[in-house]
Amino acid sequence: MKPWLLGVTVSLAVLAAYLLFWPIPIDPARWTPPEAPELAGAYAPNDALAGVERLDVGRGPESVAVAADGSVACGLEDGRVVRWADGAAETLTDIGGRPLGMAFDAGGNLIVCDLYGRLLSISAAGAIRELVTEIDGVPLGLVNDLDLGADGTIYFSESSTETMDTLLDLLEHRPHGRLLAYHPGTASVEVLLDGLYYANGVAISADGSFVLVVETTEYRVRRLWLTGPRQGEDEVFIDNLPGFPDGISCDDNGTFWLALMNPRNAFIDWTLERPWIRKVAARLPLAWFAGAAPRYGFVLGLDENGNVLHNLQDPSGKHYAGISSVVRHGDALYLGSLLEDAIGRVGASAEY
Repeated sequence: MKPWLLGVTVSLAVLAAYLLFWPIPIDPARWTPPEAPELAGAYAPNDALAGVERLDVGRGPESVAVAADGSVACGLEDGRVVRWADGAAETLTDIGGRPLGMAFDAGGNLIVCDLYGRLLSISAAGAIRELVTEIDGVPLGLVNDLDLGADGTIYFSESSTETMDTLLDLLEHRPHGRLLAYHPGTASVEVLLDGLYYANGVAISADGSFVLVVETTEYRVRRLWLTGPRQGEDEVFIDNLPGFPDGISCDDNGTFWLALMNPRNAFIDWTLERPWIRKVAARLPLAWFAGAAPRYGFVLGLDENGNVLHNLQDPSGKHYAGISSVVRHGDALYLGSLLEDAIGRVGASAEY
C-alpha cells in the first residue's frame, strides 16, 4: 500500500473510532415522534412578519419584557441586559452569564433567568440580587424562562437538571426538566412538575387559574392547574406542533403567544428513533451545527383551550427568523431571537 493511502486509511479509522466510541456525557433515548402536521390550514405559510420593525439592541435578544412605560428589556449573548427606549438601547447591567427569560415585577424590578443556574432580580438602577441558585443544597441546572403570578410568585423553568449545554440535552431527549415556583414572601422554592422534556417557555393564564410550560423536544405545551376543582393536575395543552416551541406569553385578552424557533425537520424526527446517530452527533464540534437550520419566522396565537387563533410567518427568513419569544404590549407584538441583532416589533392584528 502506498504511504499516502496508508495515511488516509489510518486517519479514517481513527476518525471512525472517535465518532463511534469516544465517551460522551449523554445517553440518548429512543422516541418515535408523531407525524409532523402539514404547513396548511391553521399552519399555512404567510408573510405576516414581512413588515416587522427592527429595534437594534445587539446580538441574540433571546427574550423580551415590556415595562409599564413601554420601554423594552432584553438579554444578549454577551451577558448584558439592555433597555430600548426613545429610539436607542442602553445597557442596564451585565449579569456575567447568559440572560434568557425575563419579566418585570410589580415593583419595576426585572426578574431574569440566567442560563447558568440562577434566578435574578435586577433593579431599575441595574443592581443584581440572586433569588435562587439551588434547591435543597443542589445547584440549579439550565434556568430558562419565567412568568409572574398576581401574588408575586415567580414560576420558572429549569430545562435540564443534568447539563447547561442545550444541544447535549436536546440530543439526549430525556425528561430532565422541571417547572418551579419561587415564593418571595418565604424565599422558598417549590417543584411543581418534574420529568419534563426540555422545559422552556412559561406563561400564566389571564385569570391565574393555570400555568403553561413548553416541552420543546416533545413539540408540545403542558398545562398545570393552579386553582379550581382540578388544582394540581396537569395535562397536554397542545400537542404535535409544527415546529420547535420556545417562549410563550399570555396577553390581557387571554391569548397565548407561542414562538416556534423553526419548523419541524424530517431528518431530526428520523434521528429520534436512532439514538446511535445522536451519539455520533454529540461528538461533533458545536460549530458544525451553527446555521444548519434554515432561517424561518414562526409565531402562533392560541386561545385558552389550545386552539390556533393567529398564525404569523416569514418563510423566507429575510425579515425576522429564529423567534424565541413573543410578548404583546398594546397593539404590538415584540419578538426575541437567538439569531438576530434586533428586537422585532409587528402589529398585533386580528387578520392573521
